[in-house]
Amino acid sequence: MLSIIIPVLNEEESLRELHRQISESAATNDITCEIIFVDDGSRDGSWKIIQDLSEEDDRVFGIRFRKNFGKAAALTAGLNCVRGDYVMTMDADLQDDPAEIPNFFAKLEEGYDVVNGWKQRRLDPWHKVYPSKVFNWMVGRLSGLHLHDHNCGLKLFKAQVGRELTLYGELHRFIPVMAHARGFRVSEVPVHHRARQFGYSKYGVKRFTRGFLDLLTVTFLTGYGQRPLHLLGGLGLLFFALGILGLGYLGLLWVLMNAFEVIAKSSIGTRPLLLYSVASMLLGGQVMSLGMLAEMIVANTGRERDRYSVAERTRLKENGHELAESR
Repeated sequence: MLSIIIPVLNEEESLRELHRQISESAATNDITCEIIFVDDGSRDGSWKIIQDLSEEDDRVFGIRFRKNFGKAAALTAGLNCVRGDYVMTMDADLQDDPAEIPNFFAKLEEGYDVVNGWKQRRLDPWHKVYPSKVFNWMVGRLSGLHLHDHNCGLKLFKAQVGRELTLYGELHRFIPVMAHARGFRVSEVPVHHRARQFGYSKYGVKRFTRGFLDLLTVTFLTGYGQRPLHLLGGLGLLFFALGILGLGYLGLLWVLMNAFEVIAKSSIGTRPLLLYSVASMLLGGQVMSLGMLAEMIVANTGRERDRYSVAERTRLKENGHELAESR
């Protein structure tokens, strides 16, 4: 079964049409699905429409937030109650086309765990398109996962992927990156991007700043989340080494001036390099201390599921009899 999670924020005009298109696509392609609408603090009639759809169609389930908590929270709430073997995320503004669902499954059947949408011909203003291209390039460079459109709302992945990911802040756009870091196979498929029919975009200029900061967060968590000292300790050693080199140079000058009198005497204490070297050593020591503290936190609070990802298991057996798999 396919579970479709749809975050909703003031989309009353498009919900019934979106439900109709999903139902039509599912019926045409013989797909069993459930539709989970998550109302992320809408102030229009979105929740009333979701309630009506839930009464009219047993496949529809609704969740309503008390206020706007963000798309990542909405997807997390949906993931916590999915019943399907596969999960698809989709925006509620009708820009994502439900007719694309079979194409996603076809790509998934090639052996992938996550399929991300790629809006080849994007029908958005230029001030959203070009910064998005720069953002996607940066994500590819820092994460090693090169996709054309990391922020596409249309994604399909196995339910196991959703169970292993923790979403908060703006990390929903990095689902493929986080899945890739855990060893899941990720690919993309071109999708038909439609022009917005109702409402307005919920994302402004702030999303680019937040996106960059979240990219740094994901890069750190996926690369050094279980070994923070490798990053912080390396930076600390670098600063400490620079400080040692600076002090060593000043010490050599002092010896040449006072012991061998090779160069003219001058005050070492008034040189800016002395201050910079001491500050660099102190900074290096502090960064290494932070790395050690982070290692202690990880060692004492880290959960097993954060350290590895199991692809499959064989049945446990005892005296030739199969045992139920423990959870």
